[in-house]
Parts: sequence; C-alpha cells; structure tokens
Amino acid sequence: MHLLRTTIRPYAWGSRTVIAELQGRPTPSAEPEAELWVGAHPSAPSRLPPDWSAAGGADDGVALHDAIEAEPEELLGAGVLGRFGPRLPYLLKFLAAEQPLSLQAHPDAEQAAAGFAAEEAAGEAAAAPWRNYVDPWHKPELLVAVSDFEALCGFRPPAQAGQVLAAFNVPALQPVVDTLQGAGPEPEALRNAVHQLMAWPVEERAALVGAVAKAAAGGWAIFGGRADGERVAAAFELAGRLAEAYPGDVGVIVALLLNHVRLRPGEAVWMPAGNLHAYLRGTGVEIMAASDNVLRGGLTPKHVDVAELLRVLRFEALRDPVVRPEPVAGAGSLSTWPAPVPEFRLFRADLSGATAAVTLPADGPRSLICTGGRVTLRSGAESMALDAGQAAFVPAGMPAVEATGTGTLFQAGTP
Repeated sequence: MHLLRTTIRPYAWGSRTVIAELQGRPTPSAEPEAELWVGAHPSAPSRLPPDWSAAGGADDGVALHDAIEAEPEELLGAGVLGRFGPRLPYLLKFLAAEQPLSLQAHPDAEQAAAGFAAEEAAGEAAAAPWRNYVDPWHKPELLVAVSDFEALCGFRPPAQAGQVLAAFNVPALQPVVDTLQGAGPEPEALRNAVHQLMAWPVEERAALVGAVAKAAAGGWAIFGGRADGERVAAAFELAGRLAEAYPGDVGVIVALLLNHVRLRPGEAVWMPAGNLHAYLRGTGVEIMAASDNVLRGGLTPKHVDVAELLRVLRFEALRDPVVRPEPVAGAGSLSTWPAPVPEFRLFRADLSGATAAVTLPADGPRSLICTGGRVTLRSGAESMALDAGQAAFVPAGMPAVEATGTGTLFQAGTP
C-alpha cells in the first residue's frame, strides 16, 4: 500500500474552507479549492512516495501514471491491463462546490475517441482553452453526497418543464413552453426546446434572462397557491440565484428544464454520457471513468461549443435521478452504488470504534480516501493510518484491505 500525495484543483467555484478543514489546514485557503484528485490522470496525477518500488524515485515521489507506465502489470494486474491498457481506468475525487458549476455533458466512448482524433489531426494545442476533447476517453460519473448536496441532473419530463417555464409568465418564452407541452414524442420536445433556447439571439439574451430574474423575484406571491407551488418556488429561487451569478446567460433558463435534486448524505446521482447536468453546492465524492472531457452549455466564462454539446446530448427525460446506497451483504457497514460501466465501482465503509474490521473488495487496483475521522488499513502484512483528507493506492496484487477505526472511508476499484 502507498500513501498518496494528491492534487487540489483551484477552480473558481470551489470552497476556501471545506478541503482545508478536511485536511486540518488553516482557513480560508489562499484560493478556492474545488476538487481533490485521487488518481493517475495526467492533468493532475497523485504521486507515490519515493520508495514506491525497489528502484526508488525522485525526492518528491513519482506521478502515478508514470509509475503505471513503468510497472503496469504489477500495479494494475493482468485483468485490468488486458481490458484497459496501461492506464488506471477510473478517477476518484473529493469535491467542494460553493458556487454553481457549468451546465455540462460528457461524450460517449465513440464520440470521445473521434473528437480527440479530429482535434489532434487539426493540430490543436493540448492546452488550448477551446479544445473540447483533451483525451480519447468517455466520462460517465457518479457523485455521492458527503454533505447535503444540490445538483441539476438530467431533463425533467417535458410537460413538467413546460409548467415550470409557464409559471414565470414571460411572454417571450411562450414558444418554448408550447414546444415542451406539445403532443409530440418527449425526446423531440426536449431537443427542440433546448435548440430554441441555445439559438436565442445573443443581443436579446440579457433582456430575456432579466425578465426571468424579475419574475423569479416576485413570483412566489403570485403562484404560491398553485398545486405545483413547491416545484415552482424552487425554480424561482434557482433562477434568481443563477441569474445573479450569470446575468444574460441563457443557461439560466436551460437549467430550469433539468431535475433539481437535493441529496442527503449517502445519496448519489448517476450521470451517463450525454446527460446534461450541473453541480450547484455541497461536498461529495465523485467517481468517473478517467477522462477530463467536458462539453459546456452555459453558466461559465469558459469555452462553450453549442453545436458540439447539442450533438452529444441525449434528450431523454430522467424521472428518478437519485441513486440510493445498497448495503453489501455480509460486509457490515459497507455500502455501494452500482453503475453500469466496466471502469469503476465505489464502496463506502462507515466505521465506528466499536465495530469489527470491515473488509473491502479486492479486485484489481484500488484507490482509497478517508473523508472523516481516522482509519487504519491492513493488507496482508502491511498497515497504514489515514486521517481525513488523506488517500492511498493499493496495487492489484495486494490482498483485500481491512479497515478499522472511527471514520468514513471510500474505495474506488474496478468491478
């Protein structure tokens, strides 16, 4: 087992307190801290200690992807190496959102491979801010709430989305409402409504979003008696908050077409390819296929490629976006959230000092992060302690990890 030195991404939407407090550092941090990455993606790899192998390494350790390139079968195992090549197929993150993230979706495997190849062939610089595809991999992902967590995830049924937009009583939006409440197939209604909003004349967007924000500010007094009043009130609050942060951004209105979910700790949202989503606020653990491909649709100053986003979106209503934890039979306080992908499986062990050791599954390479308390890990003759905010990597050949202590431990691995 190896203690990892992890990387923190300083995105503007991050918190200046959450990750610092988790790791016992002074607050506020010098800059926003949004994501703590535990993995081998070259954009922000974790580092193994200098003594990770008999060959040793630099004084500051070695990047995990470099170690895998040097000793792929020892670290990944023959099974993972055969299925995915010399790369860790998943990426584990601890996420702290203080401000809304961009509206975004991720490509499927075929789209990612083709998009990356096309941009490489066109000679696009790897770090160019307008690139859509920074690697050739897809990025399905699962987010598990650590604190109460708020997110937008997948499209509402179009009739419901139409009711929400109609409640704002903004005349300019009536054609979009009519599209959503029409008699056609649901995917067609959603696709046409999103196209209408994304194609809104740039010079008219500020007035449209301003009208929505004005309606949101006074709307509850008018529509509070409606049967769908709670849903409408939530939409008013959300629209006002997003319009204040992103005035004139039509993504404020597109966001109202999505499911607005509030997760309790332990609940999750599953985001397959083509799922339009955005995190709004809260802390969570995120597991995904190891990719950094993001297609943005608004609520961001970063590059937005509307045409490419619309090409990869899946216009399907997601009626129940929340995934509940499932206990692992015979494993005490161990739970999981099954996801229909071959790259990853996530487990959580909730440990109290009075409970016996919890044994975590041992298939392939494993990455672990402690999100609270202090836990002790044992694998064969090896042991180590993890405090909150610390992470470890367990190579494929190591026996199952037994965890004890008082705290919460997440383990990412392959199914």
